[in-house]
Amino acid sequence: MSTSLAWDERYSGGGFQFGTTANEYLQAQARRLRAGMTALSLGDGEGRNGVWLAKQGLAVTTLDWSGVGVAKAREFAASEGVAIDARQGDAAGWDWPEAAFDVIAWIYMHLPPGDRDRAAAGCRRALRPGGLLILEGFSPAQEGRRSGGPKDPSLLWTRAIVEAAFPSLEVLELTEGAVRLDEGPRHQGLAEVVRGVLRNP
Repeated sequence: MSTSLAWDERYSGGGFQFGTTANEYLQAQARRLRAGMTALSLGDGEGRNGVWLAKQGLAVTTLDWSGVGVAKAREFAASEGVAIDARQGDAAGWDWPEAAFDVIAWIYMHLPPGDRDRAAAGCRRALRPGGLLILEGFSPAQEGRRSGGPKDPSLLWTRAIVEAAFPSLEVLELTEGAVRLDEGPRHQGLAEVVRGVLRNP
């Protein structure tokens, strides 16, 4: 299983491991966003998704367990002329605020099942009424592909896992299938993913 030290090492290698452009699916949800919303970007690493959300006029908090990633996210935001509140922490053990966010982006944050359940409970707590969860992660069909993703099958997502993790949220869209990734050196090529937008009633 990956550790924060392993991610520190990856992010120390120079360049941006997943590029500087926000996740394509997150960008596709721009129509759902409004300036002034509060947003949380989970597992945001070097800050690509948080910076993009800030550029849309949202008040953004990012969370990642890599101190190196968080430092790079702060520098990236400053270089792009936006402000983000980049925090180091483990989503499974974070002190989640109550009803604090209009949007939570859970993009390629893959956790062991128990940690995933704790983080999902935190998301449900932290979403405001009407708030949106935007999620993308690798599915079991990704196994064996070179376009990225964890090697441990228990870390992968399915539609059923999404539905079980967020039973109180309304599913606006939830798909499972192939996409072509172009996200820095670590996410390149045809990939099998789960994508979804869920809303807190």
